[in-house]
Amino acid sequence: MIPIADPELGADAKARVEEVLDSGMLADGPEVRAFEESFADYCSADHGVATSNGTTALHATFEALDIGAGDRVLTTPFSFIATANAIRLAGAEPVFADIDPATYNLDPDAAREVTQEEDIDAIVAVHLYGLPAELDALGDLADDLDIPLIEDAAQAHGATYNGERVGAIGDVGCFSFYPTKNMTTGEGGMVVTDDADLADDVAQFINHGRSDTYDHATVGHNFRLTSMAAAIGQAQLERLPDFIEARRANAARLTEGLAEAPVTVPTEPDHTEHVYHQYTIRTADRDELADVLSDHDIGAGVYYPTCIHNQPAYDDVEATAPTAETTADEVLSLPVHPNVTADEIDRIIEVITDYAT
Repeated sequence: MIPIADPELGADAKARVEEVLDSGMLADGPEVRAFEESFADYCSADHGVATSNGTTALHATFEALDIGAGDRVLTTPFSFIATANAIRLAGAEPVFADIDPATYNLDPDAAREVTQEEDIDAIVAVHLYGLPAELDALGDLADDLDIPLIEDAAQAHGATYNGERVGAIGDVGCFSFYPTKNMTTGEGGMVVTDDADLADDVAQFINHGRSDTYDHATVGHNFRLTSMAAAIGQAQLERLPDFIEARRANAARLTEGLAEAPVTVPTEPDHTEHVYHQYTIRTADRDELADVLSDHDIGAGVYYPTCIHNQPAYDDVEATAPTAETTADEVLSLPVHPNVTADEIDRIIEVITDYAT
């Protein structure tokens, strides 16, 4: 079986976790502070705040930005539901604009049209599948409206836009370290920003609103990252450049091999560097092709089969997003992780090509 994901920790991560266990300081210890600093540096951000997962990173960011009841946050309907859930958990409401059919990211023109009809208090740009959203255009829109631009970079560790790593290009960026991501801490998240006050507010919110040992200035949550997870994250961050290089090489081989197949392969605009959290093709015969791949022991995944505004949890939200809805019916992600071999990629190409003919 060629799996769709294959997390790789390695001996170094295990050794670092053992060191934490031996120390007895398991929660929010020095490993967390070190990981925050290292990851912020990697993103060229001034500050990093580690959280328990990517959803809590988003939630804490909205709380720190004072986005809550009565506020409306513009984002994409074609993403993992956590993007919208975090908006609602903060008390605000998501507003959806359609996506670009080539990149699958939020369409800046569609976003601007929505803002002409509705009051918007923040924009969340999701870097779907590892490809940066159009941050210049979305940043211009946010500036015009004098509202924050938040990067949901949960799938885009190390991706670049105009030569800069995503995360600190907008006002604030949020990452996930779920096991299948390009780097993992098991579960975990990170908020990065150049805004010291925002970072302090996020750090306070994820620690019960604590301003001192037993002084609590605000109401908050326990969204802290464990020291064990941070130790894993530090080891994974050191390996991230190699992980990205392998994913990009695998993606290039897939793209070359599928050039003549009747599927749409991922795009990579010149001003971006895709890190291929997912290698996602598009075909009207998606379900049939997925079955054929499964019959050949090739893992494939559909991310995401239902747009957020069509989920039962959001049946009270109206949205016009025909491109997103069509895309949700046609996308299929193929194995691209670092442990896929060249022979396995060639096998994937062969199965898809044979199916198409």
